[in-house]
Amino acid sequence: MLPSIQAPIACGSTPQRTVFVTRSFPLSDIYHFSRGTAPLLISIPHLGSQIPDTQRAQMTPLGLESGDTDWHLDTLYQFAQALGASVIGARYSRYVVDLNRPPNDESLYPGQTKTGLCPTQTFRGDALYQNDAVLTDAERAHRLQTYWQPYHAKLREELDRIKAEHGTVLLWEAHSIASVLPRLFEGKLPDLNIGTSDGAACAPDILAAVKEQLDGCRDYTWAINGRFKGGYITRHYGAPADNIHAIQLEMCQSTYMDETHPYGWRADLADKVIPVVEGMVQAALRQTTARQR
Repeated sequence: MLPSIQAPIACGSTPQRTVFVTRSFPLSDIYHFSRGTAPLLISIPHLGSQIPDTQRAQMTPLGLESGDTDWHLDTLYQFAQALGASVIGARYSRYVVDLNRPPNDESLYPGQTKTGLCPTQTFRGDALYQNDAVLTDAERAHRLQTYWQPYHAKLREELDRIKAEHGTVLLWEAHSIASVLPRLFEGKLPDLNIGTSDGAACAPDILAAVKEQLDGCRDYTWAINGRFKGGYITRHYGAPADNIHAIQLEMCQSTYMDETHPYGWRADLADKVIPVVEGMVQAALRQTTARQR
């Protein structure tokens, strides 16, 4: 399938100017995907940093850095292949469309500052677009159809395939974030943040297996269903009664990389945290599989 792209961008200056560009590309350009053999799907919806040329022309230099990307998580989760996991990761930046937000853009945390389906500011509140540019409803609909829907269609397809083959599936949502973001949070975030929509997205014994791993971890701070309870993907697809168990890990980027541009990988840090993350995924997968015996 080759989705047609029509990209209208309306600028807030007077008069408004709208640009339409039409092109086609394969769905493989929307996301990375590799199929595994285990009842495990790892989703990395904020991995991408690409921005379409039509959008780039309207963006600020800071916006073009795609700074709120979940950098290097494909490298951090390289252990996934040995576990037999299927892996899907976005190619395009969350500044294009946030794949972990509801399609109607409702707030996941009512009363708190939200970053939005098609954000116009960075997490720190800096403008993404020049001259106070605004997005038209048509542009938002275009991004939803072109980038958001294909990712979610593949996610649903793979969850259904794995469940049909194994009778159960663990969806592990992989995320990372800067450790200090005053606009969104007070103080420094815990290093490792587990979210299961307050227990609604996965069975209690699977979460307990992850908590047991964290209880033995002395090098990192952690929280379960604290500030991060899981985004749209965890909440929408997690269905324990239907043997689909979803867990989100939001980890501070300070545990494995430099949090400032150019956002470099830190092997000295990553080598310490990778075994902790792998241990949590393994524990959750073992318990998921054990439930089917």
